[in-house]
Amino acid sequence: MSNPMTIKAEGQELILERVFNAPRELVFKAFSQAEHLKHWWGPRGWTLTVCNVDFRPGGIWHYCMKCVDENQSDFYGYESWGKAVYQEIVEAEKIVYVDYFSDAEGNEAEGMPAPLITMTFTEFEGKTKLVNRAQYPSAEALKTVIDMGMEQGVTETWDRLDEHLQSIQ
Repeated sequence: MSNPMTIKAEGQELILERVFNAPRELVFKAFSQAEHLKHWWGPRGWTLTVCNVDFRPGGIWHYCMKCVDENQSDFYGYESWGKAVYQEIVEAEKIVYVDYFSDAEGNEAEGMPAPLITMTFTEFEGKTKLVNRAQYPSAEALKTVIDMGMEQGVTETWDRLDEHLQSIQ
């Protein structure tokens, strides 16, 4: 792969970095508009069945990922709900939000880690460097999501983002 993702866990923080061969404004839009998110959010074999985006500080993105891949037998048919509450948005540069596991009504899942995510989009050699910094409440909370297979899931998700970006340029 020409643009692999780097993943670093440092204490309570998980840092993801990847360069996408697309303009910064387009990569930013892919994270901020439902019509883009529906095409790539989630690991392979999963699709967004619900994607409601209110992209503004204080706004909420509420979504449901559903496993539609019969080869993922343990997960086939499983739904995973999530909710992002936007804290700060700087057009084409930064998105800050709290990332929650939730239910279909948007209630936050108790006992599940809710990291503060800071995403920065910078121009890099004609491409876009995306840095995602996730601050977890504790090192144990970060370990919980890593043990859930988050690294594979986010790698596949960002691979799908890369494919989506290439398909719309």
